[in-house]
Amino acid sequence: MGILDSFEKGLERAVNGAFAKTFRSGLQPVEISSALKRELDTTAAVVSRDRILAANSFAVYLAPTDFERMSKMGSALVEELVAIVKKYGRAQGYTFAGAVSISLRPDQGLSEGIMRVDTEDPQTDVVWLPALDIAGQRYPLARARTVIGRGSDADITIADPGTSRKHVEILWDGKRAQVHDLGSTNGSELNGQRVSQALLEDGSVIQIGRTQITYRLLAQSAPKPAEKNNDGFWGNPV
Repeated sequence: MGILDSFEKGLERAVNGAFAKTFRSGLQPVEISSALKRELDTTAAVVSRDRILAANSFAVYLAPTDFERMSKMGSALVEELVAIVKKYGRAQGYTFAGAVSISLRPDQGLSEGIMRVDTEDPQTDVVWLPALDIAGQRYPLARARTVIGRGSDADITIADPGTSRKHVEILWDGKRAQVHDLGSTNGSELNGQRVSQALLEDGSVIQIGRTQITYRLLAQSAPKPAEKNNDGFWGNPV
């Protein structure tokens, strides 16, 4: 049995174990989780060599009888489904465009045992925000110029005697990032190669002294206005 097969079985046991007493017949929660994962895989989009953007907002349409039965669990079921989608996304290497949100909705046109899963607002704009991962900490790049070094006057101070007081700077123009060595004593490396100035890609690793700096691009979607709960659905972002 492969890793993903084991993972799938583990999710089935988690969902069925949590809600077995409530759902003895008809549509099962594990069927919803499987449908959500299929939708996640189907709508995922490759945006770079090592970046796959996945949908983060889902609407699950159920037959009225199935919806009534599922509703008895309230938010507990939605929270469990959200946790499964997030865990599956991490296992697949997906990046979500925002907080994962799932809503269950009744559909008079569906027969018992039948469901439909739609992604919400698939055209939502995604903003890519730059950040640096250093020694287990993440530093968002909020400025056009961020200086890194061991000096107290650097924007990011690192406790590494092998670095200069102002060792490198990261330049961000709103779309692209560059690393620029500031004439440091020991020099800088980018992905194992000596560098004075170069463009950065997501996942690029800068080495100064004994310190590794990983450049990241993080997906973030603009918050959407809340919808009125006037059609009988329930769900919440987590």
